[in-house]
Amino acid sequence: MRYVLSFVLVVFLISCGEVKKDMSFTSVDIELLVEDTMSVRAIDLIGNSLAFAANKGIYGSINLTNNKVLLGKQRHLDSLPEFRAVGHTSNDFFMLSAGTPALLYKTGSSGKMQLVYEEVGEKVFYDSMLFWNDTEGIAVGDAIGNCLSIIITRDGGNTWRKMACDGLPEAIPGEGAFAASNTNITSVGNYTWVATSFGRVYFSEDKGRHWVIQETPITAEKHTQGIFSINFYNDDLGVIIGGDFTDSQTNKGNKAFTQDGGNTWGLVADGYPPGYMSCIQFVPNSRGKQMVAVGYTGINYSKDSGKTWQNLSQEGFYTIRFQNDSIAFAAGKNRIAKLHFIKGKPF
Repeated sequence: MRYVLSFVLVVFLISCGEVKKDMSFTSVDIELLVEDTMSVRAIDLIGNSLAFAANKGIYGSINLTNNKVLLGKQRHLDSLPEFRAVGHTSNDFFMLSAGTPALLYKTGSSGKMQLVYEEVGEKVFYDSMLFWNDTEGIAVGDAIGNCLSIIITRDGGNTWRKMACDGLPEAIPGEGAFAASNTNITSVGNYTWVATSFGRVYFSEDKGRHWVIQETPITAEKHTQGIFSINFYNDDLGVIIGGDFTDSQTNKGNKAFTQDGGNTWGLVADGYPPGYMSCIQFVPNSRGKQMVAVGYTGINYSKDSGKTWQNLSQEGFYTIRFQNDSIAFAAGKNRIAKLHFIKGKPF
């Protein structure tokens, strides 16, 4: 009887293991939520809403229960800023413009957007932002002088301070980041990674107080090449992607994976599709194996940490964020969509 029970237990455990096998994506259904004449490169899930900001001063939110869209327009003097970065705390939504002047707004108590940071200069160009928590946040821009532009808040976004160059690694002349999808910054806990146009990663283990450089094998021989997007599943597993945004077919030196927090990076699927992609995100609850990358040429999926890829759609988007392990939201030229990923065989 003891041996019979042991056998039954083994069979039960094997069966449970089979049930828990990961399911791969086989296709994606695209549900358009917004169609308008705007370019959307920055989206952010805030509770049951999707917030976004775009060019022409446009910003807004989508209620994910009823798909109701609220739109606003932010003017600055006689101009309409081009917003390419957004972030949020529990209380406020933030949006940051590209180019000069850099304009960082937060939701104000009166219901209107409040300007909390402005920077003017010929080379001023901010690319992305995020919040570590409800009081601390960061935004990153192209190098001015001999260091990247990094501004940090420690009071919930009410005030922002620019880091001095003597507290940052020396930048390569012309180094910056790509304001393509608001994903050249990512964080896990206190750890933060910033990916640059020269194929380097700036790493901080203390929420932006100190920084070191992590070298990567990503090709960055032209000003149109480099890392466009970075994402970490946990503090060990991370992925970077990029390419040349003027040549979407080039797929050498544009994808890399790390298993040690970015200390070492190895190319994956080198010389194989996809080529240029502007955003990459891990699929939640996938143990760091599944990821989706989007760009203006389509939606691509990997189930094996970037070793092989499958094209799920040729519909182009600039940026993507997952709500759960089968639903994501994506934005791009003239549209925002809900993506329903269809799962198939386990692997």
